[in-house]
Amino acid sequence: MGRRRLSASSLPEAAGAIPDPFLPELRWPFGRLDALSQDELRESAYEIFFSACRSSSTPAGTRPSAAAGGRAAAPATAAAGGAKNMAVTSRLKRALGLRARKARPMAGAGGRPMPSAEIMRRQMGVSEQTDGRLRKTLVRCLVGPQMSKKVESLVLPLELLRHLKLSDFSDAGEHRAWQLRQLKVLEAGLVSHPSVPLDRGNPAASSLRQTIRSAELQTRPPDVRALSAVAMPLSWRSVDSCRWADGYPLNVHLYLSLLRAVFDARDETAVLDEVDELLELIRKTWNVLGLNRMVHDVCFTWLLFEKYVATGQVEPDLLRAVLTMLEQVSDDAEMQLDGLLMEPWHLRILAATLASMHSWAEDKLLDYHEAFGDQAAAAGSMDMENVVSLAVLAATMRGALVVDAAGGDLLSAGAGASSSSSAAEQVVERYIKSSVRRAFTRLHENGTAGKMDSMIVEVEEDPCETLMYVAAQTKELARVEKEVYSRVLRQWHPCPTAVAAATLHGCFGALLKRHVSRMACGLSSEAVRVLHAASKLDKSLLQMAAEDRPLHGRQTEIAAAMTSYDVDATILGLVKGWMDDRLTMGAECVRRARDSESWNPRSKAEPYAQSAVDLMKLAKVTVDELLEIQVPSSSCREELQQRLVDGIDHLVYQYALLLVASCGSKESYVPPLPPLTRCNQDSKLVQFWRRAAPPCQVGADSHLSGSGLSCGGVDIAKPRLVDQQQAVRPATSRGTQRLYVRLNTLHYLFAVLHSIDRALFTERHRRARSSPFDHARPALDAACHHVSELSACRLVFLDCAHVLHQALYQGEVSAARMRPALRVLKQSLAFLAGVLSERAQPLAVREVMKASVEAFLTVVLAGGSGRAFSRADYGAVAEDFASLKRLFRSFGVAEEAVEREAAQAEGVLALMAVSTEKLIDEFLKHYASAPTAPDDELPMALPPTTRRWSRSDANTVLRVLCYRDDEAASRFLKKAFDLPKRR
Repeated sequence: MGRRRLSASSLPEAAGAIPDPFLPELRWPFGRLDALSQDELRESAYEIFFSACRSSSTPAGTRPSAAAGGRAAAPATAAAGGAKNMAVTSRLKRALGLRARKARPMAGAGGRPMPSAEIMRRQMGVSEQTDGRLRKTLVRCLVGPQMSKKVESLVLPLELLRHLKLSDFSDAGEHRAWQLRQLKVLEAGLVSHPSVPLDRGNPAASSLRQTIRSAELQTRPPDVRALSAVAMPLSWRSVDSCRWADGYPLNVHLYLSLLRAVFDARDETAVLDEVDELLELIRKTWNVLGLNRMVHDVCFTWLLFEKYVATGQVEPDLLRAVLTMLEQVSDDAEMQLDGLLMEPWHLRILAATLASMHSWAEDKLLDYHEAFGDQAAAAGSMDMENVVSLAVLAATMRGALVVDAAGGDLLSAGAGASSSSSAAEQVVERYIKSSVRRAFTRLHENGTAGKMDSMIVEVEEDPCETLMYVAAQTKELARVEKEVYSRVLRQWHPCPTAVAAATLHGCFGALLKRHVSRMACGLSSEAVRVLHAASKLDKSLLQMAAEDRPLHGRQTEIAAAMTSYDVDATILGLVKGWMDDRLTMGAECVRRARDSESWNPRSKAEPYAQSAVDLMKLAKVTVDELLEIQVPSSSCREELQQRLVDGIDHLVYQYALLLVASCGSKESYVPPLPPLTRCNQDSKLVQFWRRAAPPCQVGADSHLSGSGLSCGGVDIAKPRLVDQQQAVRPATSRGTQRLYVRLNTLHYLFAVLHSIDRALFTERHRRARSSPFDHARPALDAACHHVSELSACRLVFLDCAHVLHQALYQGEVSAARMRPALRVLKQSLAFLAGVLSERAQPLAVREVMKASVEAFLTVVLAGGSGRAFSRADYGAVAEDFASLKRLFRSFGVAEEAVEREAAQAEGVLALMAVSTEKLIDEFLKHYASAPTAPDDELPMALPPTTRRWSRSDANTVLRVLCYRDDEAASRFLKKAFDLPKRR
């Protein structure tokens, strides 16, 4: 489609001030000119442009050459004649891919086209009055003898100062400002930035500075002759040409002011359709400014880039044009380097321009997630593909140039500016890693941003919550990376997804490692759930890296470097550490129980020790939490469960040992046996004592030993007389009650262990494996038997001593029967049933039965000097023993158990009904068959006492004889053993 040229009214009379080129986003690559403002540079640039165009032999309507826009431009169709110079379309814009401008209304009746020079004037904001002054001055300069003189041979500021007077300006102020500008341009071109370096202390340069300073201080016009006298030698130091405006960076600043005119003043993102003609005219200034095509291409590339950035990066065509021009600059630089045509300052502006563009592109690409968002692959306000192309191309071009960073001097230059695939791959990989890390850091910061309250006080971060959020966002970030960014970056890198996945994997792995250390002391099912999420992310990222061009060398290297998080091992280690902490707490509970447990009931509802409650509560909580934890595999779960079972097993085993150790022993409560004596039937004192002395009662909690065990004799220590008809009180002491608490505690431990076993293992597992708690269960069993036996001995031999082995049959059988003792035992058993748990009662009652039977036999066989039995007493004794058996049957002891326990005792009691002669014969029979051979000499040795009372035991039969109130028995004992009589 053709494009109409600008009409006379399509541009404003003045385009306005040129925007500041020093954008904060860009590093200005061409150096600064502090002495000249942008407007002053623009006005001076137009004067050079006007002079170059008017003095040129080429007509204004000449077809522009390809050199005007570089090789990217082709000749544009033009009409003959200046006013009719009208291009249908811009070949340069078409070559660069620039969009067409919007149509403008034509001016005048016939829509008269505007000449290129007029467009340039308006674009640069030069008034018609200024343009007229320049035309008049140029005519004066080039008339007469100077007609053959070229404009590049003129020092234009001097010529303008020489020919323009005050009358050519509207007022003196404008004239004065114009004069000062010419002086500053003259100083900048000849002294401050000369193309040929000045010798230090150059007299002409010093004179020119002094002359300009004097002119600036004076109000009258400067002395042009004096200026010429010092300026002309400086401008003609080069024998071949006049050089006053071709020093860097002045020449580039002036040239950039001209090139900016190709941008539409009304649409900053558009290049004029007349750009071909304008560039052809601007090219005429190259001789004056000392430029060539490469410098032009660098400057034009920069302006396209600068305009793209300055207009908010909304026009991607500009950036694509920059890429096209950069490729041309690369070719130009390579050609000039090969031909050794490039001057050092050419290399400096090229290197600085590339550095600025590359720096801008890298700022975007080092965090492309932030710069481009999730729509980077689509055309939008930021075109990621073009920016990556720019960064890669600029980086590879810079790699071909080695410039001294300090002085800016060229050290070496490589031929060829095109990037190699390996260099581009390294550059893009660096962008991927940097951007992914920054994106990951942002999402982590976003995850913890909510941990601030309204007073901006940081609260403790929850690692589980943070990791859960970061894991989910990391997965989403990886998806966006794969579906959006990798599609763009794959042009330069073979496996960008693998690089991104590996980077995310490393970032999350470091975060995971840091947070795992904080989880160690507070492991929970939530923490393990988060670790499982991390495991899923781990597998997802590893798979993503493995699928991105598999078998490619770089992908294989990246995937091999990714080490799995091994979350299963982490979970296993954390659970073990957490479990060890809990077991350590359990060991502390056991230690506290050993040091401070009082064995008082926790409450009526929980009649067991507080230390056991603490220990088993810790065990149950630990088991419950372990069951909630998602252990990686069944084998790991079994390993952890067994580890916990072993730990609890050891703790309960230790607790059972300390519980037993705190009880004491049975021997502490069973009274010692008194020495064997023979009945003293003839003793009048004994007969009197039997008739006069009532049974005695010893305090329930007194610990009996030595002579304080028997009643009715002189060996009773401080007896307390009680009426036999007095109501019998319960006899369970505090110490016995604490033993009951221990029994309840043991069965409580049993119950909790059973519930833990049921929770951890199925029935099938329990059948397939050895019984859990294989140390604790036997220890608890043994402890239950020990404490039950101990509590029974204490109850019978200590708490009930006053009505049982101390009072029963004391003095006379008929006067001290079993009924009071049965009442006390019944009440004590009732108390026992009310205190002990149902599981503890059967064993405890059986042990009380055993102790009661033992106490009954002790009364009959070792009752001390206050007891003596005749054959006639057997009936009463047997009746009392039958009553004792009925008592225990009433408390739930099975008939078989009662009979089994009573069988041997009844056999012993039956000896009481045997005649003395038969007793002696039976004794001698058992004595002769004893393991130790009997001595034939008299007196014989007493058979050993084992307290295992039995009718076949010689010691048992001997004791029946000792307590037989019979003269024959007394004589036998005197003759055989020389036993003393009772006293």
